[in-house]
Amino acid sequence: MTPVATTWADTAAGPALTEHTVDTSLGPIFVQEAGSGTPLVMLHGGGPGASGYSNYHQNLAALTPRFRVLLVDQPGFGRSHKPTAEQLRDGEGITGYTVTALLEVLDALGIGRAHLLGNSLGGAAALALAQRAPERVERLVLMAPGGGWLPFGPTPTEGQKEMFRYFNGSGPSQKKMRTYLRVMLHNAKQIPEETLEERYQASLDPEHQDFYHVLNASFAERRGLDPLWRDLHLVKAPTLLLWGRDDRTITLEGAQIMLKQIRDVQLHVFANCGHWVQLERRSEFDRLVRDFLEDGDE
Repeated sequence: MTPVATTWADTAAGPALTEHTVDTSLGPIFVQEAGSGTPLVMLHGGGPGASGYSNYHQNLAALTPRFRVLLVDQPGFGRSHKPTAEQLRDGEGITGYTVTALLEVLDALGIGRAHLLGNSLGGAAALALAQRAPERVERLVLMAPGGGWLPFGPTPTEGQKEMFRYFNGSGPSQKKMRTYLRVMLHNAKQIPEETLEERYQASLDPEHQDFYHVLNASFAERRGLDPLWRDLHLVKAPTLLLWGRDDRTITLEGAQIMLKQIRDVQLHVFANCGHWVQLERRSEFDRLVRDFLEDGDE
């Protein structure tokens, strides 16, 4: 599990990023990192074209001066390997599969303990890792995490339906991507054209499209993400929940069980904000995350 690294400068985000391809027992995992300090692993959501960089590149300049930020492409996404139907069927589903890979990545990079931050599908992975290996987690930031949430309204939600539709029917298109992004955000005018084009182009990768059909079939077999809410009491790390009040993918009402069952938890709700707090409320997100994580580094 020896990481292979290269370095390149991203003029838009500011810091230079080091790239690792870590060979795990499940397959290669792609990681980009920058900064120094306590490691902060940032896990992206599960939408079409998602990757660590596409979700969080706008937050790097604020976080890398204080933390060693690692942007991980989870299995099935970005430049990481794409699990087969057999791998997901024989294992623990995508969440458990991702946790196994993440623990091997941390070991390969010499990281014993780290802060974890995850959104949606990545929030499920962060939560599951905090449950399985609490000794590896310093502090936990969850943005509308899958698995730990109990919906009070109809499911699938509007955002979940758009994700299911994207690769079905006539397949990917810029129009579909624009519709999907509008559901992710409260204010559609905040969608940068480069974000739309980048994620659309990434979604055209045939391996990514094949994986999405595998993932949706796995969700159907397992009736969605694993019910991580059943084991919320196993989370030992201080936890910050970040939620857009107007999230149409993982709705705010479902946060109540997390507030009740996680021992050390706090919640910040953003008005006029959808599923992507890190983009729509970037400066507040950066400040809250910095302050919360730095409390644990004192």
